[in-house]
Amino acid sequence: MKVSSIDDSKFFHKGVGIASSTATTTTTHLTVMKTSLFFAGDGFTVYDCYGRLVFRVDSYGPDSRYKDELVLMDPHGRCLFTLRRKRPSLHQRWEGYLHERINGQRPIFGVRRSSVIGRSSVTVEMYRNSSEEYQIEGSFGQRLCKILNAKKETVAEIKRKVDASTNVLLGKDVFSLCVKPGFNGAFAMALVLVLDRINGDDGLYSSSEPNRTLN
Repeated sequence: MKVSSIDDSKFFHKGVGIASSTATTTTTHLTVMKTSLFFAGDGFTVYDCYGRLVFRVDSYGPDSRYKDELVLMDPHGRCLFTLRRKRPSLHQRWEGYLHERINGQRPIFGVRRSSVIGRSSVTVEMYRNSSEEYQIEGSFGQRLCKILNAKKETVAEIKRKVDASTNVLLGKDVFSLCVKPGFNGAFAMALVLVLDRINGDDGLYSSSEPNRTLN
């Protein structure tokens, strides 16, 4: 999966949305590994099916600035997306910027919960293409949710990961991100970061669940 080819002109050329810029012809299976939220160097590392580093988020620690602004990078440390929380916002609203955010730059997408009460879906709005919208349904806390396009087709899916050699269901710090053909993997991972922050702010995150073997 190529991530270095992301650029603004490809995202919105002739009405083509962000999700089509680095399209693949087959489903891409990524492994997402999350580190602790309480120590320096917190973050995510994302690997492809060959064990190669694809994305990373390095600083995701207890400092408040890391809670309100996140940077998704490629393996070489180049910024792909900057994600920033809007405050005040009752519906946990985040906005995404292409590459590094600079003063005066407009976000290209927004993410918000549909409700502040109980379990609810998450809506992704594309600011430069009003016809392109996504819904995220399921439970990110359980690592079981789907990203759906306007036609209700699954374009990416978050799943629990099973160790193939031992048939053991891994803990929630390691999970799978499956990206369907035609959808942008970096964009999908950016949405994972927002879901993780929303989930963490709700106090639902738990890494203490023991691994268990599948029957």
